[in-house]
Amino acid sequence: MLIFAFTCKCMKILEMQQLNLPTYKAKIIKNGSELKIFDVLRQKYVALTPEEWVRQNFIHFLVNYKGYNPTLMANEVGICLNGVKKRCDSVLYTKGLVPRLIIEYKRPDVEITQKVFDQICRYNMVLRVDYLIVSNGISHYCCKMDYERQQYVFLEDIPDYKDL
Repeated sequence: MLIFAFTCKCMKILEMQQLNLPTYKAKIIKNGSELKIFDVLRQKYVALTPEEWVRQNFIHFLVNYKGYNPTLMANEVGICLNGVKKRCDSVLYTKGLVPRLIIEYKRPDVEITQKVFDQICRYNMVLRVDYLIVSNGISHYCCKMDYERQQYVFLEDIPDYKDL
């Protein structure tokens, strides 16, 4: 199923896949030949890709339905892993600015596999957060880290912010 969105500025219909997330009124503009979506965390318009569509919808879900504080969240967080610069898709911090949760997004047509979890676990080798979330907008997985046993435990749902 496809969802159709448009803005008065671009008057062009955009086809994006319906996600397994609550809908919201995304701010989408056309800049030349490129469509852009407003990123509420970065406070700017960014290229509208299928992965960015998932990111913006998921951030909206976390903030408006799960009570996450957007001032404690950041997108495209740079880290250095074994001398190589990488970027975490989204990170939630504590009020003391300690990383608490990493989120990895994939396009809706990308299957969530062990390889995706391996990727986010590598990022966590640097940040050492309590929670990991992976979503392609259709399927969402959340796990809590158990550092004592050196494993992660899958949760049945994305926890509300107050329950972290």
